[in-house]
Amino acid sequence: MTEGITKTLDMKGLSCPLPIVKTAQAFKELGPADVIEVLATDPGSVPDFTAWCKSTGNELVEHSEESGIFRFVIRKK
Repeated sequence: MTEGITKTLDMKGLSCPLPIVKTAQAFKELGPADVIEVLATDPGSVPDFTAWCKSTGNELVEHSEESGIFRFVIRKK
């Protein structure tokens, strides 16, 4: 478990592009270096979050999958 998570977003059951859209909205409320945890069930979220972090410059600290739930920990840059 990553310490210092500022906010957790439960995106389980949502399909692309909603997890990315809602995460981008939540990032507007975060300060620099804040960390957000996103939980999703859409398998497409793995390449989506990887590409989104790369294009926005935010850091994908970790991602994992357990029992069909994808967990992403992202630090705002």
